[in-house]
Amino acid sequence: MIITRLAYAIVLAFGWRRALIAFVAGLASALALAPINAWPILFLTFPVLIWLVDGSAAGRWSGTMRAAVAGWCFGFGYFIAGLYWVGYAFLVDAKTFGWLLPVAVAGLPAYLAIYTALGVAAARLIWVRGPSRVLALAATLTGAEWLRGHLFSGFPWNTFGYALTEPLALAQSVSLTGIWGLTFLCIAICASPAVLVDDPADTPHPRRAPFFGILILVAFASYGTVRLWQHPTANVSGVKLRIMQPNLQQDEKFNYAAKTPVMGRYLRLSNRVTGPNSNGVHDATVLIWPESAFPFFLSREPDALAQIASLLKPSTELITGAVRPAPSQNGAPHAYNSVYVIDPDGSIRAIYDKVHLVPFGEYLPFQHLLERFGLRQLTKQVGGFLSGDRRRAMDVPGAPKMLPLICYEAIFPGAAVPRGERPGWLVNVTNDGWFGISTGPYQHFQQARVLAIAEGLPLVRAANTGISAVVDPVGRIVGSLPLGSEGVLDAPLPRAIEPTPYVRFGDVPLILFMVVSLIIVARRRIRS
Repeated sequence: MIITRLAYAIVLAFGWRRALIAFVAGLASALALAPINAWPILFLTFPVLIWLVDGSAAGRWSGTMRAAVAGWCFGFGYFIAGLYWVGYAFLVDAKTFGWLLPVAVAGLPAYLAIYTALGVAAARLIWVRGPSRVLALAATLTGAEWLRGHLFSGFPWNTFGYALTEPLALAQSVSLTGIWGLTFLCIAICASPAVLVDDPADTPHPRRAPFFGILILVAFASYGTVRLWQHPTANVSGVKLRIMQPNLQQDEKFNYAAKTPVMGRYLRLSNRVTGPNSNGVHDATVLIWPESAFPFFLSREPDALAQIASLLKPSTELITGAVRPAPSQNGAPHAYNSVYVIDPDGSIRAIYDKVHLVPFGEYLPFQHLLERFGLRQLTKQVGGFLSGDRRRAMDVPGAPKMLPLICYEAIFPGAAVPRGERPGWLVNVTNDGWFGISTGPYQHFQQARVLAIAEGLPLVRAANTGISAVVDPVGRIVGSLPLGSEGVLDAPLPRAIEPTPYVRFGDVPLILFMVVSLIIVARRRIRS
């Protein structure tokens, strides 16, 4: 069989050929991500990773090192294809940051691939023959992905489970397992075809593993179909949203000289008439602007607040991102990346300060030391941004309590929504203008959408360059504005549904998957 010959060639590959096979398999795996969503590709690439680990069995420790190298090459390919768009941010101010472009495009994937290497190496340490080795890889690689999402401020972007969140019926599984549980299942299911070439002595019934994998997928899709049918979109009475997407170039957003044209653009767009019966912003009860909306400190510009007050009608509230000045510390200036709720009279009702900041984007590790060498984070805020104390819901008159999530705060599963504080809706303000017309904003939107499904909460997203959208609590897109365009989106506010099993039980399914898998692997090792 062709698949058998291919598997043996991969198992026996050595040196640079082995590294290249792993790299190409990882590279191809990125096709499973948004916006391409070709997730069946993983049925080809994860078996390759299994066969590479099979071929690393030259000895316990030497074999572990060979497995780690293969895992690193696989991860490097996956992350360099999935995160190439990070380099766009370094071209916004190419004179200052352009020299760092190769470091960003290759360095970040090289670092993230270390976690993949650790997961594959750990799998090699407990490796067994037969179908159980698929569970070994799923358990250890999921554990490594969990660490990637939590250590050193965490970066769970594009964890493997997101591959199984399209189509929408399949995405409903995150309401049961969360994204970490789905990551385990994604690896186990997609790696299962590797056993089709096993020795009959090790795997008497090789078709069973992929059959059960497909059966789980069918079960999840069926569950999702029923869940979508049970939860048609229902709207909150009396709430009318208007999202303004200005599509500003990134250099304008941080240029104080652009204050007047930026404000003029916001006011003009926000009050745009969209149809024969439209009254512009006066039809809305909540107007939403994106992250870091102003090239100035809004609280220090009374004329800007007065312009906002003249725009809003008596029953319209504004939710907007804004940079907020903070008291200087040791003589150094600081700021917060914040969300304001602004009343119709132009007064600031409530403030939320971003808790989970972006390393090298909003702050530098060892900030003061690196600034002495002339280094700056991408936002070039002297002293860096300060982190808020905690996530909190905010009151919005005339609407349910709202939980603000600034930028990539929406991608942290299990941590985005505080336990015991359930809001009525999520508001994700973001500025993906850093990343141009690339796959990055599509991935960001998909991960925020998955959070809404996992929590059973509607998501309202305002992005500077897109994708702005309103998403109901099971992930249906009620309305959206495309990437790279300016405009306004008028939409109702979907109503939240009851807390999902994931909200109630958290990562208990993941723990069960891991424990059961490791028990099966241990029993197999004892018997062999």
